[in-house]
Amino acid sequence: MIIALANAIHIIFRAYTYLVFARVILSWIRVDPYHPTWGPIVRFIYQATEPIMEPVRRILPNMGGLDFSPIIVLIGLDLIRGLLIQLLLSLA
Repeated sequence: MIIALANAIHIIFRAYTYLVFARVILSWIRVDPYHPTWGPIVRFIYQATEPIMEPVRRILPNMGGLDFSPIIVLIGLDLIRGLLIQLLLSLA
């Protein structure tokens, strides 16, 4: 049961990591958020990642237009995922 929970946590964190990567790629290209095909996907990616990206963005100093918040978020996600999985596996 605990191993299944650890696997589920791993999958959830991995999916969120992919969303952050997708947001980074979307920031490099211009996609209309109201386009009939891509709009809902783009809006979902931004709505799913903004609650974690915005607080990190507020903490980081201004880097002259460069946004390092995805890097910090990805490092934080990996650390939290690793700690949670290690904790659960130690309980198993």
